[in-house]
Amino acid sequence: MSLPARVPGLTLPATGPLVDPFGRVHTYVRVSVTDRCNYRCTYCMPAEGLDFKPRETLLSFEEIERIVTVLHRLGIRRVRLTGGEPLVRRGLHHLVARLAALGLDDLAMTTNGELLGRRADELARAGLRRVNVSLDAIDPGVFAAMSRGGDVQRVLAGIDAARAAGLTPIKINAVMVAGTNDDQVLPLVRAFADHADDTVVRFIEYMPFGDARRQHLPAAAVRDVLARHYTLEPVGPGPGGPAVDWRLVETGQRIGFISPLTEHFCQACNRLRLEADGHLRTCLSRDDTPSLRDLLRGGASDDDLDAALRRMVWGKVAGHEADAAVFRAFEGVMTRIGG
Repeated sequence: MSLPARVPGLTLPATGPLVDPFGRVHTYVRVSVTDRCNYRCTYCMPAEGLDFKPRETLLSFEEIERIVTVLHRLGIRRVRLTGGEPLVRRGLHHLVARLAALGLDDLAMTTNGELLGRRADELARAGLRRVNVSLDAIDPGVFAAMSRGGDVQRVLAGIDAARAAGLTPIKINAVMVAGTNDDQVLPLVRAFADHADDTVVRFIEYMPFGDARRQHLPAAAVRDVLARHYTLEPVGPGPGGPAVDWRLVETGQRIGFISPLTEHFCQACNRLRLEADGHLRTCLSRDDTPSLRDLLRGGASDDDLDAALRRMVWGKVAGHEADAAVFRAFEGVMTRIGG
């Protein structure tokens, strides 16, 4: 897919929805509540770990609520809580309750699932609607190697708890790395075949951050694996996100593919990412926006915040300009962005 072109004559609006120079209207924000994580996934974090940001530099729940309130006024309707691992932040259900009270169309969370088993009920009671769970392998050894020590059975128990709490549909996100977990395509699909009504398995192309170089596995190669065992019917883009869905005729399962390198979705991008320290990342590949945290702590009014958000979105680039051949590294590290 080609990158979008600027809309002739379009100027920075002072009112109305959040729009960029390419005419894309933004309705979805991912909110990272922490850069900390209880896993050390090989594609997300270097082996030596990271220097996490001091806690006082992270947005408070009150600051997150205020930013999301203004974003909601500007047309944001869908919010996803991310990390790091969001469940390592104490009292997350209190933030969920604050955001649920805004009347959003959707309030979801992406988690590695390790702590979900004992938190699913309280999150659902607070107003969380559904979860995405990162699960790159069903095989315990492959999973432990990729997560550097994770227990796949605890994650599966967390998924069961989320289902019991009504946090559905559940989306299983598997980042595919050639030579590492490419033998897990069929096991992942088969593991959730009995839950076709409320669980979607999604395969995600590895996104290059920092100096990392991975064996890239195109979404088309994953579809080829599935096509040798199932009949695939195209469904089309998922509701409001980057995934393109297919249906497995034999099981009725919906399978999603998120392909940032081989099948760009920049043309229709409606997403923003609020990092845990208050930086608003308008494109996954860019790490150069001012801090909303500093504006808030400097005494900015909601109108000031409104104007700053409009300017930041107006500075959004056409797209990330990376592809499987060039493999240009994105700025920053994945654990600080939240996907």
